[in-house]
Formats: sequence, C-alpha cells, structure tokens
Amino acid sequence: MKKNLKMVIILTFLLFLYTTICAISYAQNISTDLAESVFRLHVLANSDSEEDQNLKYVVRDRLLNYMNSICKNCKTKQEAISLVEQNQDAFQQIAIDTIQEQSYSYSVQIKIGNFEFPTKNYGDISLPAGYYDALRVEIGEAKGQNWWCVMFPPLCFVDVSSGVVPDESKEIMENNLSEEEFALVSEKSNSEIQFKFKLLEFFNKAGLITAKK
Repeated sequence: MKKNLKMVIILTFLLFLYTTICAISYAQNISTDLAESVFRLHVLANSDSEEDQNLKYVVRDRLLNYMNSICKNCKTKQEAISLVEQNQDAFQQIAIDTIQEQSYSYSVQIKIGNFEFPTKNYGDISLPAGYYDALRVEIGEAKGQNWWCVMFPPLCFVDVSSGVVPDESKEIMENNLSEEEFALVSEKSNSEIQFKFKLLEFFNKAGLITAKK
C-alpha cells in the first residue's frame, strides 16, 4: 500500500513538472514571438506635475505624426526600426523643438533598445507584460508618469473611448503573428484564450520567462 502511494506521489510530481515545463515553454515562445513582432514607444515626462504631463502629450503627438509620415508603408517591424534608427536625430530634434515652443528648456534623451513594459490595452488589442524593442524618449529628469504605445503595427492612434483599432493595424499584426498568437492579443471572450493570456502574464511577472535581449 505504501509502495503504491509512493508511486502515485512520484507520478503526480512528474506530471506536475512536465505540465509546468510545457506551460513555461509555451509562454516563452509566445512572449518571444510577440516581442519580435511589435515596436513600441515609451515617453517619460520630466515629472508628475500637470504642466510636465501636458508637455509629454504634446511631444508624443509630434513624434507620432512624424513616425506616421515616415513609416506609413512599413510592413514589418524591422522596416520600422531601420527607419527610426536612420532618423533618430530627427526624432530628438522634433522633441527638443516642441519643448522649446512650449517655453520649456528640458533636455531630451532618445534611446532605441529593449525595455520592460507592463500589460497594456489598446482598444480591443492587449499586449502582455514583458520586454519589447522600443523608442524611448526621456524628457528632462524623466521622473514623471510614463506613456506607452505601439508604433508598429500602428496602434498609437487607437480611439480609446470607442475601443476601436484600425483594421489596417490589425491586418499588419495578424500577418506578423500566428493564428493563435493573434487570437491571444485580440480576443478576450474565449475562456481558454483568457487563461493563456493570464498564464503569459503570470510567467512574465514572476520573471520565469523574458524576451529581454
């Protein structure tokens, strides 16, 4: 009897271990594929004062307009990153000019790298927490609240009030993801998809997986 109980415990542990490894592997693959398919924008305000937060949004809008003008025909993330890298100085100058036009003298740091992001919703598209390639804009001391969005596919202009993502943006994202990955970020009504999304969030937040480079 004790021998059978011991065998049951061992088998149960092995099943748990196998299931955990499979879950982590699944989450790692999904997290990596998502991170390799999007390019994000991260703007940090000088402080949390109302003035600095308002300035952050003005700078954001100018940068997004410029990004949209040079990347409107991009079909892949790498195309978008290459254009941003080629025009990095222009992004910085636009930010500086905008700040000075608003009667401030803050410095601006522009960085292109791999940064940590929290879970964010863009209309009916949701991206789990993790590390993503991004254009990071630091205004002044960069100690204020952050603003995040997705530059590619272009989700930054989502009408949050209506929760509508442009069909063109969805199509670009769908073309860069597998069918299941796209369902994971775009459909939250299915209980299985919701569970997988939560699983991905859990492993990311626990530090068990990361797309960090």
